[in-house]
Amino acid sequence: MQYLVFDIGGTNVKYALMDNEGQLLEKGKRTSADNLDDFVAALYEVGDQYKGKFTGIAVCAPGKIDTEKMIIHYGGALTFLDGLNLEETLGSRYGVAVSAENDAKAAALCEQWLGELKGVDIGAVMTLGTGVGGGIVVGGKLLHGSSFQAGELSWMITNQEAGLKEMAAYTGARCSAVRMVERVNQELGNEDLADGLAAFAAIKSGNEEAGKIFRQYCLDVAVMILNLQTVINGEKVVIGGGISAQEILIAEIRRQFGEILKDNPILGQQVIPPEIVAAKFRNDTNLYGALFALLQGMQK
Repeated sequence: MQYLVFDIGGTNVKYALMDNEGQLLEKGKRTSADNLDDFVAALYEVGDQYKGKFTGIAVCAPGKIDTEKMIIHYGGALTFLDGLNLEETLGSRYGVAVSAENDAKAAALCEQWLGELKGVDIGAVMTLGTGVGGGIVVGGKLLHGSSFQAGELSWMITNQEAGLKEMAAYTGARCSAVRMVERVNQELGNEDLADGLAAFAAIKSGNEEAGKIFRQYCLDVAVMILNLQTVINGEKVVIGGGISAQEILIAEIRRQFGEILKDNPILGQQVIPPEIVAAKFRNDTNLYGALFALLQGMQK
């Protein structure tokens, strides 16, 4: 069987025709629209292109996703998606099963199906990007919570002194990979503040200021992992997002986590460090995860 899969992002909508095994048969992308009517019309254009070739549609998107009613709430940067019912739109138009999942939770499902969380009973995925996305696996199952809010790690408070009205108090800002790269480039005087390669080149070369910003960032991520670990006592934490391709990042997060435990002997005696690894998949992670959500739903 074949399935149509959408990965909705703030800039682009990726889509693919995939089979049961996760094989990418065809894929493409188009620029996200800036209003609901144009957005839905764009999804229909893709759906009509593959009409008759798929027996289900899988969608992942930013925001809080009602995985039972297939409704997107808030929609992240795409605020016009708030309230969009995928069952009444895509499902009704094509007469096939539809699934909906949060994008970060889709990343966790991908790793659970084909990557680093395969066979893991308790673990988590943290996607480091503009903010921090998350997916938590407990008892081998993705945790959604009573109102589909579980894993929204951006709202973890790690800097209360900044004032709770300020985003700087929350991990979404403090552990933002985008913000860290911008700060490094600003310190270096680079014109392109979003240039991640330039930022990491400076970090790897031993630039003092770049290194200081980077180490503080990795400490902040390690603190977030510790906070999560006190709750779930996981076996493994998988770091996702484009920044996870940098081996120096994973190594420094591990080192900082170890330093935290070393600095507090009582804590070190009680907390067992989880295995901290980079995500196995990169650009197509959410497509795989969204498909896995659909396949699981069709088995119920």
